[in-house]
Amino acid sequence: MHGNFVWYELMTTDTKAAEAFYKKVVGWDARDADMPGVDYTLFSMGDHLVAGLMTMPEGALELNVPPAWLGYVAVDDVDTAAARLAGEGGTVHREPDDIPGVGRFAIVTDPHGAAFALFKGTGEPPPSLDQMAPGNIGWHELMAGELDSAFAFYSKLFGWTKDQAMDMGEMGVYQLFAHNGQAIGGMMTKPKEVPAPYWLYYFNVEALDAAIDRAQSEGAQVVVEPMEVPGGAWIVQCTDPQGAFFALVAPKR
Repeated sequence: MHGNFVWYELMTTDTKAAEAFYKKVVGWDARDADMPGVDYTLFSMGDHLVAGLMTMPEGALELNVPPAWLGYVAVDDVDTAAARLAGEGGTVHREPDDIPGVGRFAIVTDPHGAAFALFKGTGEPPPSLDQMAPGNIGWHELMAGELDSAFAFYSKLFGWTKDQAMDMGEMGVYQLFAHNGQAIGGMMTKPKEVPAPYWLYYFNVEALDAAIDRAQSEGAQVVVEPMEVPGGAWIVQCTDPQGAFFALVAPKR
């Protein structure tokens, strides 16, 4: 599991509204996690847990931190991985800590400032959905501070390998990366107009236009218009009603 994305978490300002939004747009079910002292919602697709939802921590808005999705990457040992990350120029923002009965985690950023989490679960991991199954997260995209150094950082930390590379002209190279031989995402140097590096997560839906209609009817804003990508899939990038950035991917319009 080391180096694989295993969980996703939305921290937002209105959890009830966000729950209703993603249930309608992506098709997830939702239920309370029943964690003592913590208001945490679990999104699922059938019997498969996919993501979590919680209210943003106090003080985050005062620091101008917007609602956002956070990806959790599995590691063999959280403390070792956090120390290694710091040694490679990353920053540990929340030191390794335990979630009773769930696992151990740390909140970190890469050397350019893109946020993600390290995670080691308790016990055997549950069976996962197929990468491109409806309701799963089919793609992980990094708008990096600088592609070559970012790829070297993640490769050293997680063992990711280079897959195809696509020349995007003036935008630069879009480098696909693989985990255990399977392409799971891509990264490129962020455009100059983008203020900071970030990770973006693509939620699988069955048909793009219908999902866009559902999203816009619930208050989403389309940031990057629908486009076809190599391989024939269709994507769109949006912000949800609370301002969190997300994307959708589908095999057809």
